[in-house]
Amino acid sequence: MHKNQDKAKHSIKNMCKVLNISEAGYYKWLRRQSRPYKYEELLAKIRQIRADNPDYGAYRIYLDLQLNQGYTGSYYVILKLCKTHKLMLKKTWRPRGITKVDPAAQASANLIQQDFSAEAPNQKWLGDITEIPTAGGKLYVAGVLDCFDGAIVGLQMADNMRAELCVDAFTSATNKHQAYGMIFHSDRGSQYTSKLYRDTLARYGVTQSMSATGRCYDNARMESFFATLKKECIYKLKTETMRMATVKSLVFRFIEIYYNRRRIYTPNEGYPPLVKRSLYYQQRLPQVA
Repeated sequence: MHKNQDKAKHSIKNMCKVLNISEAGYYKWLRRQSRPYKYEELLAKIRQIRADNPDYGAYRIYLDLQLNQGYTGSYYVILKLCKTHKLMLKKTWRPRGITKVDPAAQASANLIQQDFSAEAPNQKWLGDITEIPTAGGKLYVAGVLDCFDGAIVGLQMADNMRAELCVDAFTSATNKHQAYGMIFHSDRGSQYTSKLYRDTLARYGVTQSMSATGRCYDNARMESFFATLKKECIYKLKTETMRMATVKSLVFRFIEIYYNRRRIYTPNEGYPPLVKRSLYYQQRLPQVA
């Protein structure tokens, strides 16, 4: 027995000498291997969050752990674990806008100047259009985003991108949220500079704002939403082989069920858009004595 132990020690001593490491350092490393992994439970939670939400990056995972699982540790621990265990998201390109400028139309001034903040719901709205290929042709999606919480308050889809599409998206938002008199910002696309659209805004007491020509960052928050829609929903599907009605249903469910109500939204300290909105109104309810 002792001979075997001596032989093992001698082998370890020779190994350490060849590898140019100390015996004490080797035994310290060996003791660490026998202990449970310090972050085993936390890593399991991270993996589960990524499995349920494959488009969450490290910061969104961190917020999910804080909001839903009582995590009180550092964000940098989460970031390190994601990097070490190859759980980081890959960056993707953002889609470009598709609206065309009408050079003959008079554009409105840029009133928001890339300030996408708002102190309350229905103060600043953003609008834009994107397109999705389907088996039945292109599906055009018009959205209206509220700067307060990032909620998509208006949504309309059609097989064309006429001004009526944008008007319907806007009026659906005003009717649903009983909103009036906000600033509405968009690019200088012909839909938004049309007489039909301007007249609609005027009926609701809206002040129109528009991006400068060729300045995509002037409406960056709205374009960022469409990038999220494409990356987390559309690009995972072969929509060009699917019926337009099916794609419409998928877009609607992604926005209304997942994005607005469940998805961690970092500008809201993690709260999904309509959750933040609900909390805002709850805090303003009269307190019962």
